Amino acid sequence: MTPPEDAALAPAEGTRPAGSAPARWAELRRFTAARVALGRAGNGLPTAAHLDFQEAHAQARDAVQSTLDHPALGAALAPLGLPVVRVASQAPDRRSFLLRPDLGRRLRPEDLAGLPAAPGAFVFVVADGLCATGVQRQAPAVIAAALPLLRRAGLEVGPVILADQARVALGDEIGGAMGAVMLAMLIGERPGLTALDSLGLYLTGNPRRGRTDAERNCISNIRPGGLSAAQAAEKLAWLAAAALRLGETGVALKDEQPSAPPLPP
Repeated sequence: MTPPEDAALAPAEGTRPAGSAPARWAELRRFTAARVALGRAGNGLPTAAHLDFQEAHAQARDAVQSTLDHPALGAALAPLGLPVVRVASQAPDRRSFLLRPDLGRRLRPEDLAGLPAAPGAFVFVVADGLCATGVQRQAPAVIAAALPLLRRAGLEVGPVILADQARVALGDEIGGAMGAVMLAMLIGERPGLTALDSLGLYLTGNPRRGRTDAERNCISNIRPGGLSAAQAAEKLAWLAAAALRLGETGVALKDEQPSAPPLPP
């Protein structure tokens, strides 16, 4: 007999409610936002789980189209007392940005010419990337937490650059033109089915065009459900200080920061 919709195939002993997952699997849901222990209806998912998946997929697609709210971002950064400069890549719109990654790695000529000089400074670039939502929510808090730590390490922090339609490598051109000693690119990570607000941070020493991903250090999953702003700032400051001593970032710079008790969220 064909089981009714949303009725799970029950075990022989018939002790588990229809549509539910085994207790040991369901217990795992306390520890992760991942889609585990969803139950089943015949050979498929229960209707509620299927609709939830479709909604999450639609939200992720919409998140890729999100843009930075520059007035709000500027207001959030204003208390830090750092100059803020807005630039854009050569991708003229979101469609071009998604279809032509190469355009997202180059600045518009007029923006390149207008960048302020900051020789020897540590520069933050705040970029939309593949999801501006996480950047809007997390970037100001990360910069605010990192500023005193970087200054304590002997680094002068230069202007904050806000970049639209930007890929990670856009920071290389920005840092090279400004004469930065080190650059942190804060950029929206690809949205997933459980996280639409994740921020990634890429640290590059002596940035210039032609740098490769092997010459960067990445701190990822910065969001309330992952790495907190304070934790990300601690990690960034440790890596930056270690990079100053070593003279390099990337694969040559190993993350050997001593373990510490988790910071409060």
